[in-house]
Amino acid sequence: MRGFIALLGSAVLAAAPVSAQENLPPDAPQSDTQTAYTLKIDSDLVLTNVVVRDKKTGEVVRGLTANDFQVQENGKPQKITSFDFQSVDQATPLNEATINGKAPNTIMGSMNRQGTSTQLRNHRLIVMFFDITSMQPEDLERAQDAARNYINKQMHPADLVSVVSLDQSLSLDQDFTANKQLLLNAVNAYSGTQGSGFESGATSTTNQVEDTTAFTPDEGEYNDVNTDRELFAFADIAHSLAYINEKKSLLYFSGGIQRDGIENQASLHAAINASVRANLSIYSVDARGLEAISPLGDATTGSLRGTSAYNGAALQNNLDSNFNTQEVMATLSSDTGGKAFFDSNDFSPAFQRIQQDTSAYYVIGFRSSDTVKDGRYRRLTIKINRPNVKLEYRPGYYAPADYRHANKDERERQLQEQLNSDLPATDVEVYLQAYYFRSDTGSAAPRFYVPVSLIVPGSQIPFVKGGDRSKATLDIIGELKNTAGQDMAEIRQTVKLAIDDSQQVSRKNIQYTTNFSLPLGKYHLKFVVRENQTGRMGSFETDINLPDLKKYPLKLSSVVLSSQRVAATKKDDNNPLSNGGFTWVPNVVHVFRTDQHLYMLYEVYDPASTQAAGNAAKTTGAAAAPPAGKAGMQVLTSIEFLQGTTKVFETPLVEANSLNVPGRGAVAFAFDIPLDKLTAGLYICQVNVIDDTGGSFSFPRQALLVRAAAAAPPAVPTPSTPPAPAPSSSAAPSAGVRAPSM
Repeated sequence: MRGFIALLGSAVLAAAPVSAQENLPPDAPQSDTQTAYTLKIDSDLVLTNVVVRDKKTGEVVRGLTANDFQVQENGKPQKITSFDFQSVDQATPLNEATINGKAPNTIMGSMNRQGTSTQLRNHRLIVMFFDITSMQPEDLERAQDAARNYINKQMHPADLVSVVSLDQSLSLDQDFTANKQLLLNAVNAYSGTQGSGFESGATSTTNQVEDTTAFTPDEGEYNDVNTDRELFAFADIAHSLAYINEKKSLLYFSGGIQRDGIENQASLHAAINASVRANLSIYSVDARGLEAISPLGDATTGSLRGTSAYNGAALQNNLDSNFNTQEVMATLSSDTGGKAFFDSNDFSPAFQRIQQDTSAYYVIGFRSSDTVKDGRYRRLTIKINRPNVKLEYRPGYYAPADYRHANKDERERQLQEQLNSDLPATDVEVYLQAYYFRSDTGSAAPRFYVPVSLIVPGSQIPFVKGGDRSKATLDIIGELKNTAGQDMAEIRQTVKLAIDDSQQVSRKNIQYTTNFSLPLGKYHLKFVVRENQTGRMGSFETDINLPDLKKYPLKLSSVVLSSQRVAATKKDDNNPLSNGGFTWVPNVVHVFRTDQHLYMLYEVYDPASTQAAGNAAKTTGAAAAPPAGKAGMQVLTSIEFLQGTTKVFETPLVEANSLNVPGRGAVAFAFDIPLDKLTAGLYICQVNVIDDTGGSFSFPRQALLVRAAAAAPPAVPTPSTPPAPAPSSSAAPSAGVRAPSM
């Protein structure tokens, strides 16, 4: 997989190596003085529905108990831990209200009220799912007619029905209700042109592939994404209904699901597994009905060239294509305990079968004796000690899979799901900070260089011993969106760590840095980090506001605080964090020790000058790039530390009379402040910046924590963490400041 992906050309990405820092956040784990005990119970209850019928009459056999059943999983007997019998004949009438099937971050919202388990007992729960993206207008019309016929003529008082559709997105059009008019309103709202933008690409119509005289674009990857959208919809619906213990039935109207080999295998398994866990059976209906398949295709395909129409190849291709689209639907139904209905223009048997399967059934629950979470398919065998009866039940289920047993596709899907989730991941602590520097000058649409630093405490990463080094890998995925929700950039990278044990990595931070090149505006940034030993994840998201500096009298960049400077391998004038032969590594958590140096870096743009004021009175038009020297320019700056309202220390005043970064029209200031004479405590660091010529000023503040020096000897320096450079005493822009006399 590519390290990272740039989606819209307007965002430029670059990734820097991961580095280890010794600064821990205030709440990072320290040496334990107390022992904490955590009790975790991991138990998966497997539920399966069993319909017991008399072989001669087909009637449901009632009055059975748990002792009458035997459950085997892969041939091994299982102990039944829960047993229940439900029948629609015993359903209690509900007051006319919507029964809600809500769950966090799913499509099932809170429309009216939420039904309790007691209220839902003995009721049929049916979801009518219209996959508009896969159906032609005439197919959708047939599905609507069947749904209307069921609502008006077949719907039982014990039936609670909801309506869901997949169009531009998955939407709940009507939550569970027994109100026929509400259901009819939802079904009648669909039109045949809604999902046309998601029709399958050219290569999915196989009778066009034989055309060797014209170019046929390969849209297989587009079709794979479409199929994943459809399969993820099943998982989303199943998660929404997982909290309801009763059996649920999903009636799926579709024009077929095109699957490309093993490309969609992970999403198919996820859909089936989620449905089985939610006790949801899928009944698939091919809305195309009974078709006459011809070599030339239907009216939706173009004319066929070549000889395939005359030698049987085109007909065989069309038959294979039709079978492939039905095969996925059949798999979904058979593996979830439902049934598929193909090649028929009468869809009413599908509704009848759902009512028949859920009219009376036993719910058997057991906890598997196989505790290995390998994600494999486990076959169920259920026997009964009664003669002349037949059993209908789900043939098996996919075991839960922990991270160690997940395959590559499943692991990637987990990352993407967490990136798209509204809920944060908190298993791994993640800290992030974004900065901004102007990257050009004199343009109507200025751009910004936005460095981003992401921190993971070393104590959060389980390192594995490998020779004389400890090793670990991190998966990092991130996305940047504008205010309209459009993707501006994506980052995807796997970082491999190999650290000497002498570095005491558990006392350090692992830092990942990257950067973006963006125009001014507001953005939303989210990162997800996963350590690849146990699969634990953490996330961090924040808003980024790149201001219009023209509106500010004094134009100031972000103020970067650092405790580490790395010798730059080459000069990079485009990177504002490179200054004086070093590259600043931002200290995201603002935690320092008294045996460290505080390095500070910031830039002032387009300071006023008497020369610029004189030129402005003589010329008009577009502004030119500022000259390297400005007559009459005077920028003054200093750093001071405050505790409460008391000033503890202030650096000498530094004066700049010329631009030292003319490409950005900037004066860059870099400070080196030893902290060995400061006492441990919390400080407010205030940056004083005065444009004396322009009469403007700014006093940004940041909090920082200074801790006492570590008692242990410092770690042996490595090439990635060189020793701190000697304090500088040169004039601006690199102002060396001695520690204050306390």
